[in-house]
Parts: sequence; C-alpha cells; structure tokens
Amino acid sequence: MGKRIGLLVNPIAGMGGRVGLKGTDGPEALRRAIELGAKPISPDRAKEFLRELARSIDRASLLVGAGWMGEEEALSCGIRPGAVLGERKPETSAADTKAISEEMLERGVDLLVFCGGDGTARDVMDAIGRSAPALGVPSGVKVHSAVFAINPVQAARIAARFLRGELSAVDAEVLDIDEEAYRAGRLAIRLYGYLRVPSEDSLMQRSKSVGPDVEDEEENKRAIARYVSELMRDGSVYVVGPGTTTKAILDELGLEKTLLGVDVVRDGRLLAKDANEGEILRAVKGSPARIIVSPIGGQGFIFGRGNQQISPEVIRAIGPENVIVVATRRKISSLRPARLLVDTGDEGVDRALRGYIRVIIDYGEEAVVRVE
Repeated sequence: MGKRIGLLVNPIAGMGGRVGLKGTDGPEALRRAIELGAKPISPDRAKEFLRELARSIDRASLLVGAGWMGEEEALSCGIRPGAVLGERKPETSAADTKAISEEMLERGVDLLVFCGGDGTARDVMDAIGRSAPALGVPSGVKVHSAVFAINPVQAARIAARFLRGELSAVDAEVLDIDEEAYRAGRLAIRLYGYLRVPSEDSLMQRSKSVGPDVEDEEENKRAIARYVSELMRDGSVYVVGPGTTTKAILDELGLEKTLLGVDVVRDGRLLAKDANEGEILRAVKGSPARIIVSPIGGQGFIFGRGNQQISPEVIRAIGPENVIVVATRRKISSLRPARLLVDTGDEGVDRALRGYIRVIIDYGEEAVVRVE
C-alpha cells in the first residue's frame, strides 16, 4: 500500500506581507489587506510544492482540504486527490484548519503537510499535537517556527525522503507572536509547543532567535551604523529593512526607524515610513537605489521572512547587485550552517541573489558569506 500524505493550505496566509500589514490573523487584518490590494500567495506556494513532490515520489495517495485548502491546488497541477476533506467555503478559518487536521489524523496520514505561517502551525499543533509527523511549507508573513522547510521545493524533497523512510521525525518548536503588538513595533516571541517534523538540518529552517541586549552587541551595531552612513551616497534612495541592526543606521542619521517595518530614506530624510511594496516602488522609481537588510537571527534569511514588502519586483527594480547586508559578528558566527537564505517566491530573483556576498560586520570590516 502506498503512503498517505495530507495537504492542508491556509489560502490567506502571507497576504499581509507585501502591503505592510505583517500578518493576516483575524477578519479585520484580512479585510484591510484586501483593501490595500493584497493577493493570495499561499495557493501558488502549495502548487510549487505539489509539482516538485510529483517529480520526487511515486505511489503516494494525497488527502486534501476542500476548495482552496488543497483541492484546487492539486487539481490545477493535474493531481486527482485520493480524498477531499471538509467543505468548500468562500472564507476559511482556524476552525477549518483544525477540523481538517483532525480528520487527516483519523485517516492515518503518514505525513501532514500544511502551507501557511506560524498561525497555521499553531492550529495544526492544536489539532494533532505530536500524534503524527507534520511539515510546513512557508507561506506566511510570520515564519519563525522550526517546523518549516526553507522553501516549497525543499519541502517536497524532505517529504519524499521522509515517506521513503530515509528520515526520522524529531520534535520542533512552534512559535508565534501577537500580531497587534507586532504591528505596533513590539516583537514578543512565545513558544507554544512542538510538532513532530522530518529531521533534515540542511533543508529545514531553524527557529528565530533574538540577540542579547548587551553593550558589546550594541556597540557592534553602532559601529556598523557609522560605517554604512559614511558609505551612503547623495541622491541615492535607501530601502532599509526591519531589525535592530538596521535601526542603528537610522539612529545614526537622526531618523526614527520602524523596528519591524521597512523605511525609505534619501539625503538624510525619510521618504516613506513603514512602507509597503507599492510605496517602495514609487520611491525608487527613476533614482539610484540600494537595499539594506539584516539576516533573521538563528535562521539567516535576508529576504522572504518578515520583509516581504521588499518583494521580487522591488529587488528587480533596484537590482540584486545593489543589496547591502549588515549583521553583527555574533549573528553571523551563530548561523548553523554558516549561510544566508533567500525565499522571495520568485525563483529567478532567488537565483540572482544566490552565491557569495560581502556582509558588513563592523566598522570597515566585512565577512564573505554564501547565500543559498
């Protein structure tokens, strides 16, 4: 008998990213995202997973959620599901995710794959606990948990290897944050529990970690900020990503930084605060521009996690060669494996960003790090 794999898609996961909402938990956030022109991204991420899975494994029965919770994605890839669970609905909720997860558990899936972010991971954890192996396809704004593959293609390869018996399952952390606090610029990460996931260190992301608030670390950030501010060119636009290291740069310029958002500056003044994708594109049009980002602690992502406002369209408009990466010595030395990651959702842009890049780690000092 072939293996049984469950696929559950949260169709609204990640919609708030490009429009700068930092999440779509709750009906009001979703309504606002749609008003700002947000488009679903999770279905396409699920299709990317399914296409690679079809190339990687034979004779697996696919159980899916109804409608855009997995069924439509499978059919569009030419895959006829072995079973469709739940009901087709114009709007889905956390309750649907939990109910379908519970039914997949009852039907004995060998692996439950879900497409979403940390909120979806929490819902799956609430439903199945550690009773069955699970795997996340990253598609949310908040993707801090250690239950996700680094991208949809790698998720499919992990799933195939696990179903062939090549990988064991281990406990991995499910984290989440308060979106209201996040939108207000406060980051409080909480451990909610654990899911059992395939053990594959190189293709699974790690949990987000927060750096220590100690004087040596803060001085390192200030030194980076002084150096970057001296490199800034008159007339150029700088798109500055979230984080405390990038905040130090705007502090050096005497400007207020949106800690968890993206800001745009030129010639010592703020052009756009907490900017979304559209605002960034308008700000850089017709001007030389650079992007300044810092990797997520513990994970190493420089694009595709928490800064989706800097979209593939923004990166193409500015040019992948015009990306400046800044990080403290501690952050770079703590990366395991020692690499940076990109997952923009556009393979062409990701490919252009991959390779080796110079990372500013102190005043006048750089480290060469591989981007994968």
